[in-house]
Amino acid sequence: MIRSFLFVTFFVAFSIVARSQAVESALDPRKPAAIETEEVPPVPAELQAKLAQYQNLRAAGFAGWDPAGKGILIRTRFGNSLQLHRVYEPGGRREQITFFDEPVDGGFIPGAKDEGMLLSMGSGGNENNQIYFLDRKNFKTTLLTDGKSRNGINVVHEDGSRMIISSNQRNGRDTDLYLAHPRKSGSKLLMEVRNEFWSAADWSQDGQTLALIRTVSANESYPALLDLKSGQKSELPRVNEEKASYGPMAFSPSGEFIYIVADAEGEFSQLYRREKKSGEYKNLTADIPWDVNGLEIDAKTGLVAFSVNEDGASKVFVISESESQQPNRRELKLPLGIVSSLEFSPDGKHLGFTLARPDAPADAYSVNLDNGELTRWTFSEVGGLNPAAFVTPKRIRFKSFDDREIPAHVYMPRTSSLILPKAPVLINIHGGPEGQAQPYFTGATQFYVNELGVAVIFPNVRGSTGDGKTYLKLDNAETREDSVKDIGALLDWIATQDELDSSRVAVTGGSYGGYMVLASLVNFPDKIKAGIDNVGIANFNTFLERTSAYRQDLRRVEYGDERDPKMKAFFEKISPANRVDKIKSDLLVVHGKNDPRVPFFEAQQIAAKVREKSRPVWTVYAANEGHGFAKKENVDYLRAVEVMFLKKSFGLK
Repeated sequence: MIRSFLFVTFFVAFSIVARSQAVESALDPRKPAAIETEEVPPVPAELQAKLAQYQNLRAAGFAGWDPAGKGILIRTRFGNSLQLHRVYEPGGRREQITFFDEPVDGGFIPGAKDEGMLLSMGSGGNENNQIYFLDRKNFKTTLLTDGKSRNGINVVHEDGSRMIISSNQRNGRDTDLYLAHPRKSGSKLLMEVRNEFWSAADWSQDGQTLALIRTVSANESYPALLDLKSGQKSELPRVNEEKASYGPMAFSPSGEFIYIVADAEGEFSQLYRREKKSGEYKNLTADIPWDVNGLEIDAKTGLVAFSVNEDGASKVFVISESESQQPNRRELKLPLGIVSSLEFSPDGKHLGFTLARPDAPADAYSVNLDNGELTRWTFSEVGGLNPAAFVTPKRIRFKSFDDREIPAHVYMPRTSSLILPKAPVLINIHGGPEGQAQPYFTGATQFYVNELGVAVIFPNVRGSTGDGKTYLKLDNAETREDSVKDIGALLDWIATQDELDSSRVAVTGGSYGGYMVLASLVNFPDKIKAGIDNVGIANFNTFLERTSAYRQDLRRVEYGDERDPKMKAFFEKISPANRVDKIKSDLLVVHGKNDPRVPFFEAQQIAAKVREKSRPVWTVYAANEGHGFAKKENVDYLRAVEVMFLKKSFGLK
């Protein structure tokens, strides 16, 4: 009798939910099947049409050279997710190589005459990436890892015969290092790790030694060497006794030098060369007052390429391996932009990379190292939009509560003038927290500026990278809310600007940026109209307790350890989920249900608690996403919802 009653009750409840979902789906045919929403109105067809061009902007990232010299590999999207494609000549045809629903990363195996490739791919945003061998000749894909744990390719030996992978397959928490074959499943435990985080940075050409880095936090890491024959691991003597961040790190072809990036002296990361015989370090970039953030060495010539983050933009230099006191260094002349993924061509004559300009999508480029000639390999589409209409940002600095200057990038609508109404403002706060807002080109920002007339500001609050290690440490532990005060100072700065409307300000951000959004709504309820919390932290205690086991210790070093009663009490005090009574702004909460970093529970609890206060909350949850939306159909829908949300909050037509 009880079972029958429960069954009927369940059936009725299920029927109501099913009918509700069916009605909702019928009301909004543009909502993807994997997305659940609450309080979100249907997306109008005219808005979807208006967004279409901006959503069909594409970008291409350099993913490596063909070992046989037959062009390059790129990562771009022509379907629902990023896939690998081959380009045979500059501006030439694009051949898609992978065809999965999930985003794929990877590249050719070094020296692979059979065009063999290694792929890395997760499922539904869970970040439990698996490694695959793609046999291009036999059109076969082989799973190399266990299909369950979290795996990463650390380094593949130059001859393509072996690779080092990291995996938490042993206990789900600790990430061990394994020796594996790039074409065969199975691996051999090389280094068991307990309560630490190690990664392999490079492999000596003779195959005998691995360069390792033990990471404690963004401010502290330690270099080491592992002798593969004896299994002995030895810490590499550091530049000095100061705690510092080390990495990236690479061997010279001769084995006489190790090149390593470290912020051991002064505020910024410098490039050092350590001589094997003497053990002495030589600073090769002491005259460059910015962070070195990229390093690549050609296995044949020994030519060293490195990139520098100069106030948010990149400069690239090359130096030759030399035993002289002053190695020859020269700067490559490149367009203004952000450079990543440096890689020498198989013949050592060219350097490939991704270049992201502030006024155009990222594309794949290379430069001739003999004559400096720049070659553009890809020409990403801009959705049929007029490139001349794209807005580039202005770099500003505003004073915060302690008179410290905070950098930011400001995108102003072209229509903005003292004659026209003031522009509403969207503050976009980066995640990390050790991230940096750089002037990347995005369709979303261009839409807000050009179609909505909204100014978009990307601040680099204290705790961001790019402005020195002292600045990076300013938001650690008990000083966490000082970075929130920087947003308060930005709100004050907005109020002094004649072209900006301080009565219509919204904040948006993802991950740690999502926490900053919620904290801003709590601390400045009368100055902010709306907030978009994307995979954000609502309560540091519940976040640290529930984040994936492999991440807990690293996050505790950054944020503080919730197992310490004093720290736990501090988190209870500052966590937005405990202060929802302060929130007066409109709120949109976005999350992927499979998020391994910031658990889905964070979205659920903040939305529920705000609704308990009879405040409206729009929610957008995706069953096939993790820490951020990666699939185009989901991203497109979310962008439309965000636009509707901002238009409602700002009172825009």
